[in-house]
Amino acid sequence: MTAKQLLLPILLIASISMVQSQTLRNAGGPLSKDSAWYGTQQSLNVAANVLMLQHENGGWPKNIKFYGETLTPDQISKYKAQYADVEETTIDNSATYSEMLFVAKMYQATKDEVYKTAFLKGLAFMQFLQYPNGGFKQFARDKGYYTHITYNDNAMLNVMSMMNAVALGNPLFAGITDKKDQDKAKASFDKGIDCILKTQYLQNGKKTVWCAQHDEKTLLPAKARAYELPSLSGQESVGLVMLLMDLPNPSPTVKEAVDGAIAWFEANRIRDHRVQLFTNAEGEPDRRWVESTGGDDLWGRFYELDTNKPYVCDRDGIIKYDLSEIGYERRNGYSWYGSSPLKAIEKYAKWKKKND
Repeated sequence: MTAKQLLLPILLIASISMVQSQTLRNAGGPLSKDSAWYGTQQSLNVAANVLMLQHENGGWPKNIKFYGETLTPDQISKYKAQYADVEETTIDNSATYSEMLFVAKMYQATKDEVYKTAFLKGLAFMQFLQYPNGGFKQFARDKGYYTHITYNDNAMLNVMSMMNAVALGNPLFAGITDKKDQDKAKASFDKGIDCILKTQYLQNGKKTVWCAQHDEKTLLPAKARAYELPSLSGQESVGLVMLLMDLPNPSPTVKEAVDGAIAWFEANRIRDHRVQLFTNAEGEPDRRWVESTGGDDLWGRFYELDTNKPYVCDRDGIIKYDLSEIGYERRNGYSWYGSSPLKAIEKYAKWKKKND
């Protein structure tokens, strides 16, 4: 096993997330510090808050903004009282795996067993979220769309990256995980790959891409929030196919999955329209959909399942085909278009040459 193979999963974890709402992951945040910072008094102060916010089941809530702050006794009492509120623990918005990376770095700097314990509890929480079919739900809840297998915002992909890093014995986890942990993580990762392959959507027998979330029982594309309908995702599918291309010695099934996803990306480029930023009549920053071939090609966040037509949607759940047809809040508060599939297409050229 090469150093590159060992390092790759952690690099993937650090780069793949498109959600940067947690201060641990923000530019200048704890996870961007060099190794000398870990073990300093400032890092210990942050760590105290991170440990305090780990809940009884080993997970963390999302969107924590105060890890670097000094809390009052009343605030500390408030957050400690939430210890048993396991329904708020999640892998959404980079939660839990970001904290696990942080406590692993703290352990390597201090060798304090409290960080090892926190990491292993987090690992157990992640494995608790995994279904027998290999998919991961995003919250420790048993009702609502939270129970769906969640590719949205790379939630499952982040967890699988962590599992792969543990399974490969990444040095960041030295002294924290043992052979038993590594074997369990490897089994979890392999089941996750199997789930990804089984959830790839078929159109007339042809493999395409994935929905942002899939039903945990039928494995079919599923609805989440009102504007997140069963669809094909031009965003979440990117990380999934890139993960498949990272697998050593890909099987014929993996090769077929990768070929199908890239063919779908190629066939569904948006070449003739772009998102334009402008100031509207109310003097507010706004976005509109205009005819243009300038800049990178785009892909929609969502495509209709069987027509491959990109769409947008407001909180009423009604499909529209132009940004101007949905309200200001959703038009500007959601990422409807992007060029991230270009990364997968570029990587595919080298992958295909190697694996023909």
